[in-house]
Amino acid sequence: MKTAMVLGATGLVGRTLVNVLLQDRRYSEVTCLVRKPLPATMFNDPHVRLKPVVIDFDNLQDYQGYFSVDHVYCCLGTTLKKAGSQKAFRRVDFEYVHVAAQLTRAQRAESFVWISSVGADAKSSNFYLRVKGELENAIMRMPQLPHASAVRPSLLIGERDDSRFLEEIAQKTAPVWQSLMKGPLKKYRPVHPIDVARNMMSLQKW
Repeated sequence: MKTAMVLGATGLVGRTLVNVLLQDRRYSEVTCLVRKPLPATMFNDPHVRLKPVVIDFDNLQDYQGYFSVDHVYCCLGTTLKKAGSQKAFRRVDFEYVHVAAQLTRAQRAESFVWISSVGADAKSSNFYLRVKGELENAIMRMPQLPHASAVRPSLLIGERDDSRFLEEIAQKTAPVWQSLMKGPLKKYRPVHPIDVARNMMSLQKW
């Protein structure tokens, strides 16, 4: 059996992913690094496999030992509005994820999968997409981290704790988007968290 660790377990994709992992018999334990204690009702854990650990993400390197698992899933991410500044956004979406990849390599986990974005490009004029692209380049060029993969979802469809205008519009107009976005445009269709979670699992080394 495998062991897994999830960063960003309380986000839209993270919550879905953890619930799927807890039902997967291939995993004996699922560790979640979180900012604060998790509500008991957040996850369905019938086999008592969940191991939540409250940490300080600004000192993520101090928790290196928790990365000695088979599979690392990184669902960390924020928005410019929530972060408050480009610097704060970059700290979460680039620095935290990059450090997580480094710790994964240091502990020789089998694989590292993280959430990027459709359109990620280090040369993009869009700050969000540029940061995502720079992160992809930094991780994929990292030596001795051979099994690293990024998923590139479009807008996510689902209920969030925080309001995100574009995603709310996408959810209301999803049937129209699905019918119009075909061929090369298919990758821009709004997606459900369960599809992203399953994609992340399919990219792990089994």
